[in-house]
Amino acid sequence: MSQGFTVFGAAGFLGRAVCRLLLAQGHTVRTVGRDDWPEPGSDLSHAIFTIGMNANFRGRPFETYDAHIERLRQVLQGYRFSSLLYVSSTRVYLGAASTQEYAALSVSPAQADQSFNISKLAGEALCLSLGRPTIRVARVSNLYGADDSSTVFLTDVMHEAIRTGAVTFRTAPASAKDYLHVDDAALALTAIALDGRQTIYNVASGENTSNATIAALLEGFGVSCSFEPGAPEIVFAPIDTTALRALGLPMQPLAARLPIVYAGLKARLTESASDCR
Repeated sequence: MSQGFTVFGAAGFLGRAVCRLLLAQGHTVRTVGRDDWPEPGSDLSHAIFTIGMNANFRGRPFETYDAHIERLRQVLQGYRFSSLLYVSSTRVYLGAASTQEYAALSVSPAQADQSFNISKLAGEALCLSLGRPTIRVARVSNLYGADDSSTVFLTDVMHEAIRTGAVTFRTAPASAKDYLHVDDAALALTAIALDGRQTIYNVASGENTSNATIAALLEGFGVSCSFEPGAPEIVFAPIDTTALRALGLPMQPLAARLPIVYAGLKARLTESASDCR
């Protein structure tokens, strides 16, 4: 049955994917950008809040806190909605003993790099403190896709591979984390918004992929890969996706998706380069 949705951050990488999927499913979608918010007090129906800072959060602390907390407050306090889904990040599990949704988490405010985690958790706390079961949190893994133009690790690696035919990894071969295709994330978010039963969901593939595996895949495309001597080994804990699987949403691991994504990204970059000539 067709539903109404309002997507905040609709012009972003994840927001675009969510809007595409919702429209393909026959839903009506109101897209919200930075400066075209709905009239205060209006009904958003099902709201999905994808506004956030990613790779560039380190140099923009004020914008990060504004996006993750203040903008969210404006939505929670200023509008009516049937449900609201706040997009957080699996990065909040950094240093945690468990990646189960309701496990205790820890942060260190003295570490500047954790400003992202802290602001995301503050946004989560604001949502959950209201005690409304239709306000939910989705902790999304490291996203990738052919139309990503950010400087996050995997996209940066693929861009370098396509531009130069070679990649030098600055973290060790055994370094590993969870990657999720943006279309899989969009599918999960729409399902959680309509059918979620718990207030926090991990949205991830549930399977870590190592740098060594990524390098082997790229080498299969003819890319020369190397690792910096003495590069640090950074391994993130695998993300618990039990709740997501209970919704009938098994997500695909990176190795299953990367060949198609790499080909799509290469075609897009080649076309863009041709248009500039």
